[in-house]
Amino acid sequence: MIKLSEVKSSEIKNLDILAKQVVEGFITGMHKSPFHGFSVEFSEHKLYNKGESTRHIDWKLFAKTEKLYTKKYEEETNLRCHLIIDNSASMHYPVLKTQTIDNLNKVGFSAIAAAALMEILKRQRDAVGLSIYSDTYEYYAPEKGSERHRKMLLHQLEQLLVSKTTAKTETYKYLHEIAEKIHRRSLIFLFTDMFQTSENDSKLFDALRHLKHNKHEVVLFHTYDGETEFNFNFDNVPKKFVDVETGEEVNVYAENIQEKYKKIVSNYFKELKNKCLQYKIDYIPVDIHKGFNEVLTSYLISRKINK
Repeated sequence: MIKLSEVKSSEIKNLDILAKQVVEGFITGMHKSPFHGFSVEFSEHKLYNKGESTRHIDWKLFAKTEKLYTKKYEEETNLRCHLIIDNSASMHYPVLKTQTIDNLNKVGFSAIAAAALMEILKRQRDAVGLSIYSDTYEYYAPEKGSERHRKMLLHQLEQLLVSKTTAKTETYKYLHEIAEKIHRRSLIFLFTDMFQTSENDSKLFDALRHLKHNKHEVVLFHTYDGETEFNFNFDNVPKKFVDVETGEEVNVYAENIQEKYKKIVSNYFKELKNKCLQYKIDYIPVDIHKGFNEVLTSYLISRKINK
């Protein structure tokens, strides 16, 4: 599987190229995994027949043989996939001047993961849509499979890598809106850090159930910074912690509360997992420091289920 260190650590200039690198590394790793043989590439060629679409002609092969062949894919089923990204202020943690492949905040990780999913979806000829929300429903595009559409979505994802925001969000409100827009059965991927007030827990799961109402398959990527948000790994010097959405401040020594903090957060993760299990929602915690394999593997599993 691909490691972040294998991709050149520099400012992200072209999300499309980076997504291809992530996917190519993932495909290489699949040969040693239970997904060996899963079709994310064409399996053979067939002669081009006059009148067929020229979209899948293999021009490199034409240059060698001077005959027209099209790529024949193993997977002919067309899946519909909708990507949803939380773009609230907490998703822009940690605060970074510049994002690189091995130094990402949560929304940057989500944008690259989404772009990598789109690359695989393109190879599978699946349709993809995108929703982005914070304190408003910022962006919506329905599921389509054209290259022009994919480029448009990539542009939106690239904006997430350079944008800043102080916006709060109530995820459940926008999930209800998104659910009303997705009519045909789809595979839905949601990237969010699940930061919310406890009184909104039930509202959030009501919204997630709404997402499933048309027999959609819902995968929740609980996106977090494992070093600080889970392990609370800070230097043991006095620090001021500021809530990026409410502005609330607290001064503490990290070591004094680390053990209790980890216990509370660990229990919260378990509660989320159990709640998702209850509602038949796939719950995938993803640490932004551990690469994209968990995300891409989840796509393969979901696609096999939905075939």
